[in-house]
Amino acid sequence: MVFVGIFFLALLQGPKTWGRRVYGVLLILTSIAGLVIAGRHTWLQHLPKDKIPECGPGLEFWMKNLPTNEVIQKVFQGSGECAEVVFNFLSLSIPEWSLIAFGLFLLYSLKLFLFAR
Repeated sequence: MVFVGIFFLALLQGPKTWGRRVYGVLLILTSIAGLVIAGRHTWLQHLPKDKIPECGPGLEFWMKNLPTNEVIQKVFQGSGECAEVVFNFLSLSIPEWSLIAFGLFLLYSLKLFLFAR
């Protein structure tokens, strides 16, 4: 959603050379963040069954009982339910498709940054 929001702002503003570079950097950073999150999720899904982290309490419990910074840390630590593959399309899971998509977004963002006119 952040990626789409940046594209929408750029569309509304219609930036020229340096503005395109600024939006390019924002898109590059967003793409890298997406790659990291999708990569982590893909890694969790490919762990052997005995290496999958234990499932903890749900997000709602954390939000009620922990400070926000701890909730964020726990969300990125992962849990066993993250390793469950619920949906496949062409033998790839959603995080694997996300990894491909963010890789393509990164390439396009680099193009915008390097070849801004």
